[in-house]
Amino acid sequence: MDSLITAAARALAAGDPLAALNRVALRADPPALALRGIAMAQLGELGRAKELLRSAARAFGPHEAAARARCVVADAEIALVSRDLSGPMRRLGAARAALEAHGDRANAAHAGYLEARRLLLIGRLDEAERMLATVDPNLLPRASRTGYWLVAAGIAMRRLRAAAARAALDRAGQAARDTRIPALAAEVDRASGALAAPAARLIARDGERLLGLAEIEALMASDTLVVDACRTVIRAARTVVSLAGRPVLFALARALAEAWPDDASRETLIARAFRGRDADESHRARLRVEIGRLRATLAPMAALNATSRGFVLKPNEARAVAVLALPVEGERAEVLALLADGEAWSSSALALALGVSPRSAQRALETLAEAGKVETFGRGRGVRWIAPNVPGFPTSLLLPAPLTGG
Repeated sequence: MDSLITAAARALAAGDPLAALNRVALRADPPALALRGIAMAQLGELGRAKELLRSAARAFGPHEAAARARCVVADAEIALVSRDLSGPMRRLGAARAALEAHGDRANAAHAGYLEARRLLLIGRLDEAERMLATVDPNLLPRASRTGYWLVAAGIAMRRLRAAAARAALDRAGQAARDTRIPALAAEVDRASGALAAPAARLIARDGERLLGLAEIEALMASDTLVVDACRTVIRAARTVVSLAGRPVLFALARALAEAWPDDASRETLIARAFRGRDADESHRARLRVEIGRLRATLAPMAALNATSRGFVLKPNEARAVAVLALPVEGERAEVLALLADGEAWSSSALALALGVSPRSAQRALETLAEAGKVETFGRGRGVRWIAPNVPGFPTSLLLPAPLTGG
C-alpha cells in the first residue's frame, strides 16, 4: 500500500476530507477512487460520491472481493443518508458476509451497524436490536462508535427506556470526544436535546400537558389505563391491545378515554368515529355494532357501560384513564414525524417506513407541500422531501471506515 493512500485513509478517519483529497484528487486507481468517493460524501457531494464509489467497485479486480465489498458498504451509507432505504441497502448483507470471509472484521461490523440504523429508521425495532447485538463496537472505527451508540439510544428511546437511552448517549458522547471531531460531538448534543424534549402529550381529567420520555415510561408503569395514540394501542398494566388497522375502534376508545370519568354522548362518538355531523338512525345502529366490538376487545382491561346519553368507560383495575398523543397532531402528522430528523427523504423510503403504498406516501407529501409544510428538490427518481426547520432525532455522521486494502 502506498503512502499517499495510507495518509488519505487516515485523514478520512480523522474527519478531514480536504486533506484526503489533497493526496488522491488527481489519481484514478481503484483505491484512490474509493477514498475520493468517501471524501466527497463527507463534504456533502453525495451524487459525485456515488459515482466515484461505483467506479472504484468496477475497477477492482476479480480477486479483490473485499475491496469491492467496502465500496458497497460506503455506497449503502450514502444511500442511508440520502434516505434511499432500498437500492444499495439490499446489497449490504452480502457485502458484510464477504468482508467477514476475508477477515475484515472492522468493516463487517460497520456494515452491521448500518443495517441496524436502517431498521431503526423504518421502525423495525426488534430486528434493529438483534442486528445491533451482533456488532462489537470495539471493532468499529472510532468515528463509527458514536453512530453505534446513537442507534442504541434511538432504539431505547422508541422502547421508552429513558435510563438506557441516557446511558447510550453518554457512551456516544465519550466516543465523540475520543475522535476529537466537533461535528460528532454536536450530533450527540442534538440527540441529547431530543431526549430532553417533550415526546408526547398527556390528555387526562385534569387537563393536558407535555411529557418527557422518563415521564412516559413512568406513566406506562403506573396503574393508569392508557389509550396510546402514538402507537395505536391501549395499555393497562401488562395488558396491551393493539388497534392498528382498526381506526373506528381506536377513535371510539380515545373519545371515551378523553371523557372519562364522565360518559361520552352518542353524538360525540359518532362525530369522532364516523365523522358524521348529524347522527341519524343508521349512524346509531353502526355505533351500537362498533361499541359491541370495542367492548369485546377491551374486556381484559375495562367495561363499556351504556348511559342515558351515551357510553362510559369503566376500568377493571386501573385507577385512572389517560390519552397519550403526539406533541403536535393533525393530518399527515406521521409523515412530518419522519421528516423531523432534518434529512431529505425519498417518497419510497417514507412509504417503507410508514408501511403504506408509495402512491399513498406521494399523496401525503403533495398535500403537505401545498400547505407549505414540506419542501422538495431534485427531479424524477432523485426527488427528495424535507421539512424545513423541524428539530428531531439525528442520524449519525457519514464517516465510513477506510476502504484501503484488498
